[in-house]
Amino acid sequence: MKRYCLALDLVDDAQLIREYEEYHREVWPAILKSISDAGITDMEIYRTGNRLFMIMDADETFSFERKAAMDASNPEVEKWEQLMWKYQQALPLAAQGEKWMLMDRIFKL
Repeated sequence: MKRYCLALDLVDDAQLIREYEEYHREVWPAILKSISDAGITDMEIYRTGNRLFMIMDADETFSFERKAAMDASNPEVEKWEQLMWKYQQALPLAAQGEKWMLMDRIFKL
């Protein structure tokens, strides 16, 4: 089992943030399936202001490259991702088109 932590910003607009959270209260079944099929065993997203923090646990079959390839061949995931871009904005240090950015652990108790 491996844990990944990622960050992303939302557009800083209260109405859009409410809409984004509403979508995440009822995530489409195809999206949940794609997450599980990629080897992700647990996922949580937290928000403060317009900053998102994702904690993701994955099994040994998971890789970001494999997940990206699976997503690219899944029209429902592509539709979801395009919809989510209405609400999301890249972190200031992100490369062009980069969304969720992997964070480095700097402390563990």
